[in-house]
Formats: sequence, structure tokens, C-alpha cells
Amino acid sequence: MLRRGFLSMRSRLTAGDVDLAADALAERALELPELAHARTVAAYVSVGEEPGTLALLDALRARGVRVLLPVLLPDNDLDWGAYTGPDSLVPVRHGSRMALLEPVGERLGPEAVRQADAVLLPGLAVDARGMRLGRGGGSYDRVLARLERAGVGPALVVLLYDTEVVERVPEEAHDRPVHAVVTPSGVRRFR
Repeated sequence: MLRRGFLSMRSRLTAGDVDLAADALAERALELPELAHARTVAAYVSVGEEPGTLALLDALRARGVRVLLPVLLPDNDLDWGAYTGPDSLVPVRHGSRMALLEPVGERLGPEAVRQADAVLLPGLAVDARGMRLGRGGGSYDRVLARLERAGVGPALVVLLYDTEVVERVPEEAHDRPVHAVVTPSGVRRFR
């Protein structure tokens, strides 16, 4: 029910709203020390009304950052591939879901995310504790568990709209807090 509410709010955004927010989001995110000093960033390509990421991905690449993008596997886990620019993305439909833009080229394996200095996470909301509400597929829960098992601690940053930073979201035992949220109007840190 909560997820549907956030998705409904996003569905009312115009393409212009999404583009304007994407530019502001990229500007704010690029100010983060965690991204300024990163050699490798695991990110994602936004779809539909998600806060736009392409401007940010291109700005990171222009800085010489290696950008890893997810490839959805049949079991909802994520493999990774390198982003080399907009031409390196192809739309891939997974069942009846919306097509995702995924990187062409070599698959680096699910463990490749462990090389990331920062991980940019999609979400629908984040609360005052840094708990992230995802879409419910569990793909990024697996990523976060993989990072924890490996004992690596990249910066975890969720990209959202301003209205998606809320007082509290439901939490399950496997959920892990993020370090920061970036919205078009600024950055909020949690730990």
C-alpha cells in the first residue's frame, strides 16, 4: 500500500519535472565527498518517473570514475557491467515488467559490486533513520547482504525526490540503513 502511494505520486510528475530534478540531483550528488573520491561507483539507470540518473552517470564517467550498472538476473539477483556512455545501454524486458536499460558487453558477476567505493541505490522512500523502502523485489537487499558478508563498506546513497524523505518506513530484519540520501534540494546524512 505504501509503495503504491509513492509510485502514484511519481506517476503525476511530468517529463519536465523529472528532467529538472535529474539535473539538480546530479549537481547535489557530485558534491558528495564519497563520490568525489570514488574510483568505482555502482549505480543504476533510472526508468520511468524515477529520479533521473543519466546526467550523474555521465558526469562520474567524465571524472574518470568506473561506473558499474546492474543486469537483472532471472532470480532477481544482480550481475554487473561497465557503463561506457549512453550508447552502451540497451532496453531489456524482464517478463511483463517495464524494460530496463542495461549495459552491453562483458558481465562482471554479482560479486563485482564489492569493488565499489560507493553504491547508488534506487528506492521509493527513506526515513529519518536511513532505512530505505525499495520496490519490493529484493535485488538490492541481496546486494547489501553481499557487501556485508564480504566485510566491505562502500558509501550507500539513495537517490530520491524531496517528498520521499519521510519520518518512518516499515523495516524488515534484513534491511540495512543507507549513509545518505540525495534529493534535488540537498543531501541528508544518517551515519
